[in-house]
Amino acid sequence: MKKAALFYITLFLLILAFTITADYFDYDIWARLIAGMGVIDGGHVLKADFLSYTPVHTWWDHEWGSGVIFYFFLKYFGPQSLIFLQSVLFFAIFFIASKVIKVRSNISPYNILFYFFAVMAVMYNFNCPVRCHMFSFLFFTLYIYIFELARKGNNKPLFLIPLITILWNNIHGGVVAGIGLMGMYALGEFLNRRPYKKYLLTLVISAITLFINPWGYEYIKFLLMANTMERTHIVEWWGLFSKYHLFKQIPFKLFMLGSLAVESVYIFKNIKSEGFKQWYNNADKVKYIVLLSTLYLAISHVKLLPFFAIASVCFIYEDFFKLIGNVELPKWKDKAVYILLIAVSIFTLSAKEISLPVGLKNYPVKEVEFVKINNLKGRILVNFGLGSYVSYKLYPDNLIFMDGRYEEVYYDYMVPMLKEFCLAYPHWKEILEYFPPDIIIIENYYPIYNVLKASNDWKLVYEGDIFGVFVPKDKASEKFKMPTNDINYYKNTLFNTGINFN
Repeated sequence: MKKAALFYITLFLLILAFTITADYFDYDIWARLIAGMGVIDGGHVLKADFLSYTPVHTWWDHEWGSGVIFYFFLKYFGPQSLIFLQSVLFFAIFFIASKVIKVRSNISPYNILFYFFAVMAVMYNFNCPVRCHMFSFLFFTLYIYIFELARKGNNKPLFLIPLITILWNNIHGGVVAGIGLMGMYALGEFLNRRPYKKYLLTLVISAITLFINPWGYEYIKFLLMANTMERTHIVEWWGLFSKYHLFKQIPFKLFMLGSLAVESVYIFKNIKSEGFKQWYNNADKVKYIVLLSTLYLAISHVKLLPFFAIASVCFIYEDFFKLIGNVELPKWKDKAVYILLIAVSIFTLSAKEISLPVGLKNYPVKEVEFVKINNLKGRILVNFGLGSYVSYKLYPDNLIFMDGRYEEVYYDYMVPMLKEFCLAYPHWKEILEYFPPDIIIIENYYPIYNVLKASNDWKLVYEGDIFGVFVPKDKASEKFKMPTNDINYYKNTLFNTGINFN
């Protein structure tokens, strides 16, 4: 009991220490807060966009429930609670994973070092408070736990799956991962020649519950489209070994290769001692189907790599400690590891104040303040990921071209058009002709920045470290006020908004 308590306390401190080092809030959180505001303050789920000056369709918000949770925490517990919420969700994933290990094996699930490497592997994905997909990773782990209980003969928790599916479906569109997991368990148990129909029945009932959502049947069509569409313009949906990510995500790649090496050695040893046929008959097909499926997701899309990290903790942890079971390690090893991890966590927590990450290098914070204090109203053209932040801060005085809600709200041609503009491709002027803005806020590392600076039509009226504000030359003025450099001002006003549903 004492070892378990020490393990969980250390794991939570480690995760909390990592979480507070975040430099900025997730780019999508602003749209989530607006959606949550609509439900809590306005009393209804938002189904129509009001933030954009461009053509939009029905707002198919597959994350509306996350927005309600985020805004609830912000409204009643303050901005810092969002950072704490991220830590709790992060911790809960690995807490449940440890319970999976306990169900599957007699080996102690409390070896902190294995979890440390898993935490490091997903830090890049989990380091921006707070993202909706955290709920999908949490529910995915919970489903594994419930299914493993069912494999041990405890079938009662299976009745919870359809109810949780309703909740998951209305919190995040990643619910399809849960449906897929049910299929994996059904197929795996069929190959194991064990009872599998209960997983198929659970799958069918859970699939039917997907219709319980604010949009009904039409939402299911959207969900299928959203989970099968290509997102070639969004880097987090690119492959793990794509040119952009080739030298990124190093901790995860090391963890992935280490996990695969462990499992390969484990399989090789068993085949060598038992023979292939006997190994195949004894092998847990569920385990290998889940591992291979999540490995495919991780390699195909960087955004989805936590699924493999979770599966590795649930299924490879046991095999790793079986392999090293006969290796005698120094008795002081565990104490040294705990002392080191606790010391690093406490040092980080004491050295870095749990304050709001303003994200001056990630958001046009001062640029938005410039627009606000100079009362520059109208249509703003800003990059894809920054749109919801601009809306949150400047609506109703300003409308945006688009934001990160992408397929939820906008048409397919808009992201390619924005890319054409940012990279100053031959048809970059199309966006200005079809959807003329009154203000442009753009990063200075895009080619269009210097094109606009040299333009006879646009004037750079404010230049920050990363972003610049452009207005038509006839609207420029020498009397424009400059935004303050006081970082505390931006921290104190970070979540201020002009949006009001009361």
